[in-house]
Amino acid sequence: MSAMSPGRTPAFIVTPVPPFRLDLTVWALRRRPRNLIDRWDGSIYRRVISVGGGEVEVAVRQAGSSAEPRLIVSTTPPLRNSAQRHQIRGVLDRLLGLRLDLTRWHRLAARDERLAAIAARFRGVKPPRFATLFEALINAFACQQLSLEVGLELLNRLATRYGTSVHADGGDHYAFPNQGDVASLRPAQLRALGFSGQKVRAIKELAGAMTQGRLDLEALAHESAHESDEVIRQRLQELRGVGRWTVEYVLLRGFGRLDVLPGDDVGAQKRLAAWLGRRQPLDYDDVHHVAERWHPYAGMVYFHLLLDGLMQRGVL
Repeated sequence: MSAMSPGRTPAFIVTPVPPFRLDLTVWALRRRPRNLIDRWDGSIYRRVISVGGGEVEVAVRQAGSSAEPRLIVSTTPPLRNSAQRHQIRGVLDRLLGLRLDLTRWHRLAARDERLAAIAARFRGVKPPRFATLFEALINAFACQQLSLEVGLELLNRLATRYGTSVHADGGDHYAFPNQGDVASLRPAQLRALGFSGQKVRAIKELAGAMTQGRLDLEALAHESAHESDEVIRQRLQELRGVGRWTVEYVLLRGFGRLDVLPGDDVGAQKRLAAWLGRRQPLDYDDVHHVAERWHPYAGMVYFHLLLDGLMQRGVL
């Protein structure tokens, strides 16, 4: 493990629920090397996080094994108080799934030979979530009907142009813009980044509704924590630009509903078909029929197949 950069002050140590591997979890979060928001240099995960009305760059590295993990967290600039530490801890819990106990998932995987093999290969990955539901939806809008590479480039442009920056490690790094930042942008500014007119309207309506208090996604997540996915589906589908794929993507990567495997995700369809040895491509109904056998952890299969695809690309 490499040391933290000079000038960084260790802030605190976090002990995730084992097993845990920071590298695998970060790759499941960032998806591609060209991600300027969630950064990884091979040993340290970095991200700019908004805390207490300002921004800090958080750096996380793992000490100890997957079975006995410890995460050493430092920040630039140093934290001012325990309230900031508590807030950052909460964001990291969400981003990296630090408190999730996946014992039942491992028991499920052990009963299926094919599943047991891939679960063993990527043992320690936790299901990541975006830092906010607003970020989850903007990610979904950016990637709709585009390749993941193109979608991530749009998100990189949005962050580096309109996100607040922190100077650390010899460069400027950017937070993901919040709804207020995006609500203040003119449609032409979003179009200049490469977003289509339809996506611009969806983004602006979402940011405006949240900024004006007409939509509270985090309250929805709290209220429906013990409800079926259908409650959230109905609310999300009321929003402009939200269809079936977006709903399932946000259920998994935003709300943390691990029973969801996005059935319209083209990449997931291809990876699932290849992994199962199917010669014919899978459609939405095929994916959901197959995923029933992994209830309530079909989303974990999604993340494992994502990592498998990254490994085949030579990224891992």
